[in-house]
Amino acid sequence: MATIRIRNTGEQLVDEANIRQFLTDNGVYYDHWSLDAIPAALHNRFQLDDAEKEEILKSLAPQIEALAQARGYVKWDVVAMSEATPNLDEILKKFEQIHTHTEDEVRVMAAGSGVFIIKGKDGGYFDVELTAGDVISVPEHTPHYFTVTAERKFVAVRLFIDPSGWVAHPYDDPAFTQA
Repeated sequence: MATIRIRNTGEQLVDEANIRQFLTDNGVYYDHWSLDAIPAALHNRFQLDDAEKEEILKSLAPQIEALAQARGYVKWDVVAMSEATPNLDEILKKFEQIHTHTEDEVRVMAAGSGVFIIKGKDGGYFDVELTAGDVISVPEHTPHYFTVTAERKFVAVRLFIDPSGWVAHPYDDPAFTQA
């Protein structure tokens, strides 16, 4: 289950109802899926070949297809990162820049954990720490970035409306401070 830290107050949200309400109030879609359909051999594996990634997509197909139909997504893939990922630190530096997109940024955490840092409706930032089963969609044009937690590993399904146009647009915000 996700947790939230509101940066300007330090408040932590850990109760599911409060988390869902806070995210809804900020225009962020959130859900939590069972991952029981993913084959046991792929649980907590962070180095995956293409066949294994396809197996994860196949096992989650009913949920992915329902979400895609409801929200207009047309393509999906799996990304896996861990200490074994070549140039992990360089990749993470690219992630850790506030940006926007012209479509939603969607993640289904299949294993491990990650954090979305999102600019809220009040102008302040909040961190959403995601764990396996969490589903999040950061709305288009919402300043944010994604990074790993201290465990530095995750497997996530990404969903796209237009994968050819999914480009990060830098967002310069002098009010943002790294925390």
